[in-house]
Amino acid sequence: MRRPTEDVTDTELAMLQVLWEQGEATRRQVADVLYPDGGEAHYATVQNLLGRLERKGFVRHERRGVVLVFSASVGRDELIRRRLQTLADKLCGGAVAPLVMNLVRSKPLSAAEIDELSGLLRAQRRAKRSGETR
Repeated sequence: MRRPTEDVTDTELAMLQVLWEQGEATRRQVADVLYPDGGEAHYATVQNLLGRLERKGFVRHERRGVVLVFSASVGRDELIRRRLQTLADKLCGGAVAPLVMNLVRSKPLSAAEIDELSGLLRAQRRAKRSGETR
């Protein structure tokens, strides 16, 4: 499986979110979630966009009888990482710290999120120190 190199549109992202939440879904199930009162035009749109996502490498399908079942081939965290790195590249010359600092300043973190972030930073500091001693 190839690694996706392109980005996704907002509509494609909405489809990926359905697949992340449900694990897998048919075209009809995706259409029903995104367009509950939609008709055949919406179903055709979902069919085309799932095909585009598959060509981009974000989605894969499996045939079960006459039905195609789709699942995301890229995890939510991977897509978030890629999008944030692209944003850091565009806004901060590739530096991640200004992006993280501004995100933390813009919306306070919960105690659990602070603990998780602190643990991640401690682990990175340890890894950096052990790398420097080699």
